[in-house]
Amino acid sequence: MKQPQLGQKIQEWRKAKGLTQEELVERCNINVRTIQRIEAGEVTPRS
Repeated sequence: MKQPQLGQKIQEWRKAKGLTQEELVERCNINVRTIQRIEAGEVTPRS
């Protein structure tokens, strides 16, 4: 999956679950800016 598509899917999933970016970062234990960059397709998330 290309990076912009992955970020879009993450954003769609997050919104479908009714989560804000802040709530998602609390669950994932990462920085909010990282989520913003992933959703924007600027970076590739690491596993």
